[in-house]
Amino acid sequence: MKRTWMKLMFIATLLVYCIPQTAQASVSVSARSAVLIEQESGRVLFEKDAHRVSRIASITKIMTAILAIESGKLDEKVKVSENAVRTEGSSIYLKPGEKIRLEDLVYGLMLRSGNDAAVAIAEHVGGSLDGFAYLMNEKAQQIGMKNTHFANPHGLDDHEDHVSTAYDMAILTRYAMENEIYKEISGTKVHRAPNPTETWDRVWKNKNRLLTEKYKYSTGGKTGYTKRAKRTLVSTAQKDDFGLIAVTLNAPDDWNDHIQMFETAFSNYDIAEILSKGKVKGIKDSHYKNKVYLDHSFVYPLTSEEEDMIKVEYRLKKASPNEEDKRSSIAGRANVYLDDKQIASLPVYYKEEAKENKSFFGLFKNLFTSIAGIKNHG
Repeated sequence: MKRTWMKLMFIATLLVYCIPQTAQASVSVSARSAVLIEQESGRVLFEKDAHRVSRIASITKIMTAILAIESGKLDEKVKVSENAVRTEGSSIYLKPGEKIRLEDLVYGLMLRSGNDAAVAIAEHVGGSLDGFAYLMNEKAQQIGMKNTHFANPHGLDDHEDHVSTAYDMAILTRYAMENEIYKEISGTKVHRAPNPTETWDRVWKNKNRLLTEKYKYSTGGKTGYTKRAKRTLVSTAQKDDFGLIAVTLNAPDDWNDHIQMFETAFSNYDIAEILSKGKVKGIKDSHYKNKVYLDHSFVYPLTSEEEDMIKVEYRLKKASPNEEDKRSSIAGRANVYLDDKQIASLPVYYKEEAKENKSFFGLFKNLFTSIAGIKNHG
């Protein structure tokens, strides 16, 4: 599903980054708010009132999970408090005073939506519920969740200011999916955890029916429901090299909403590798020819109609003949346009290749050191 593009233009100036363009697929969903984005580029493929501020219920726990994982404490034992055990709503039935690994709590949080697990995690990682809420909001601000405020670790309707948007939750999920531990936990169908007071293990089956039974390309996500938020759902899907994130808020038919969004995107888009990692070919300027490179590739979802609308410009700084060696410095930008709208800008790096010493002395030295075995043995 990946294609490579080689349409290049070269201009000697510097340009700045621009946000990816939005596309709109033909989808009808039951949700009051919805969004579908591509995982790697973040391109919005579908949205419906995606920036509407709403209650989010238990999809809150995606933030709780990623903060627990990033704390570096997954192997620590958490002593469960009375406060955690008394938390209302969905539960993994923790016992006051028991000690359980933080990692198992995250599995109970994500698979069974345990509100008791959420409080136990918050108290252990943040020191208190208020301390953890502070960490949640710091992370939200850091990753660009502009219309979000967290007041608890579980999403219960116990605070009026616990809100987010479909788009912000997609941003959070895109961030979380970059973490391999989160990806594994989110995509786990069944998890077994030791039960300290019984002879049998706790066995938790994932509540996400897209993952367990309804959609073969599902890779994970998080369900949610409260009386005020109604049904909320975040889910991820992967088909070949095409990763998607869907979010619905207040969606009576959320399973089908997500399947429809995924299938429409998989049918109408392909992942194109527009810029490839490595040396940039086709540069004619003698100062930069064969000396500039990209340190990563750029891929982007495109419809067949958009394929001929892609243009790449290399804008390189004018080189001074008196400049000293600029190994690994930025020479300019590779700017990508879709229908004349900029969708990305990557730094182009300059690296002067070391010149081989071809003097008689240099050749003699290389020959001598090779014979003496210095090159092989130091």
